[in-house]
Amino acid sequence: MSLASVRQHLEIAAPELTIIETDQSSATVELAAEAHGVAPGQIAKTLSFQLKDKIFLVVARGDARMDNKKAKAAFGGKIKMLGLEDVEKLTGHPVGGVCPFGLAQPLPVYCDVSLKSFDIVIPAAGATNAAVRISPARLADITDAQWVDVCQPPPEEG
Repeated sequence: MSLASVRQHLEIAAPELTIIETDQSSATVELAAEAHGVAPGQIAKTLSFQLKDKIFLVVARGDARMDNKKAKAAFGGKIKMLGLEDVEKLTGHPVGGVCPFGLAQPLPVYCDVSLKSFDIVIPAAGATNAAVRISPARLADITDAQWVDVCQPPPEEG
């Protein structure tokens, strides 16, 4: 169902995109990078958070780590990562296939500026072996995402 909901969403929001299904799992950043022949940073990971009663998603480059101070400033409080059992229930996607497309319910989406390091990023597409290639700007556009700066810079960028 999850892959189908992503496919349905993208047919309307971004018909130019093709969902890439691989024979191997891309459920982690490392596996996804290997499956798609890119550096881990180019994988766009989607993280699920809660702040009080607000649930939202943050899409960041695969090798980025959340910066608690930046996140608290950007979101107005201390954010908490959702538990694994809540992620699929709230997004409609299995852990390892979570993406900002075809969600089970509307959720706010934020794209971290770390994605802008790449011309093309590769987020999951609702399954642990499915993804799309998309520009960060197009990703933000079709998900109505707001840009935020909530991650620590990768080691090579200082």
